[in-house]
Amino acid sequence: MSVNRILTILGLLVAIAAVFVALEWWALILVALGLVSGFIAPLSDMASRTAYTVVAVAMPMIADTLDAIPVAGQYLNAIIDNVAVVIAGIVIANFLLVIGSQVMESDSD
Repeated sequence: MSVNRILTILGLLVAIAAVFVALEWWALILVALGLVSGFIAPLSDMASRTAYTVVAVAMPMIADTLDAIPVAGQYLNAIIDNVAVVIAGIVIANFLLVIGSQVMESDSD
């Protein structure tokens, strides 16, 4: 099992746990998991990076509609919101890697 797959599963499990266990550090933990995942397995092409950015922005808006489902809707919404935080960490890590590579290429010219 690859490290990327382990981090993805861990991110999903932590996103679910964050809904049911009260802890003020969940957002930081979720972003940290996303950052680690993004730095370990960076997205190589622009289309993937763009898709992840769109997903990080759109998922919470779409998840808000799940509140209409009785009993389970608010939990599903919160889980998806937490997964979006992990994805946001991946997007930030990839953004930093792209900026860093552009800066390094500029130095050699």
